[in-house]
Amino acid sequence: MARTRPGGGPEGHAAEAELARALRTGPFHVALRTALTVRGLALHRVQRRLAQRGVHIGVTSLSYWQQGARRPQRPESLRAVRVLEEVLELPAHALTRLLEPVAPRTGAERPAARSYRSLVEESRALERLLAELESPADGGLHTVCHLERVRIGAGRELRGRDSHHVVRAHRDGVDRYLAIHHGDEGCDPGRVAVRASENCRVGRVRWHTAAGVLVAELLFDTRLRAGDTHVFGYGFDDGTAGPGSEYVRGFSFAGGQYVLQVRFDAAALPARCLRFTRSSAVAPRGGLQELTLTGRHRMVHLVEPSVRPGIVGIAWEWA
Repeated sequence: MARTRPGGGPEGHAAEAELARALRTGPFHVALRTALTVRGLALHRVQRRLAQRGVHIGVTSLSYWQQGARRPQRPESLRAVRVLEEVLELPAHALTRLLEPVAPRTGAERPAARSYRSLVEESRALERLLAELESPADGGLHTVCHLERVRIGAGRELRGRDSHHVVRAHRDGVDRYLAIHHGDEGCDPGRVAVRASENCRVGRVRWHTAAGVLVAELLFDTRLRAGDTHVFGYGFDDGTAGPGSEYVRGFSFAGGQYVLQVRFDAAALPARCLRFTRSSAVAPRGGLQELTLTGRHRMVHLVEPSVRPGIVGIAWEWA
């Protein structure tokens, strides 16, 4: 039987490169769908070739697999995937490895999660806001890279923050991101302004005054498919709370790079700055490291190459 492969011209090379990329980054259903397309095989032909090798599986199941609606888990399904690698002329374990627990930094699958309850003391208020905005458990996205810039004003208050965010979708149809702003004590979230600066626009905004928390819906101009990345920018203008002494970022999911910069007004410089981590909102600080404030830019920063569930932040002491 003749093998079905793309031609040797530029289009064929591009298709093979796309397949290699999908097999490298996943997720499973994207890699399977790409392999089927590049090999030019319809599902009924794949089913027939599997049956010739003693594996009997329905076209509907194969369709669900390539759509991401279902995921092979049972032993007979995993055996079928191994035979699929032969049928699609893929390297051994090219597909089966994508069904194993994924290293979070690949951005290919939903990473291990920790509930918001352990990250934010006012978790019930936050959970209600997320439910009101119909947020799924993980939003369909996780972070590839997040650069956050925080501004501390002359009154030692949080003036605002800006984010440059790169995310990857791990399912089809994602078209928004929910950004959370948790102000310092005394924050009036109803007076906090939300800005969409790049590749997004502000949708619904909800807040809880007593908890000092606000959730903003940032809408993309496109619907992402699983594996797609998106770059966007947004920010919050606050200045409604009293003096603060730390800035923290909670992570429900592992993976991705995070960079935090905190810049101080020339009229209010801290005496000391420390980076720290916490396993939850009520856990003690750990991983303490002193940071040097740069004189010219009045700024300190931290870099987390691959975040873990929990909290990371910068604290400062006033003179």
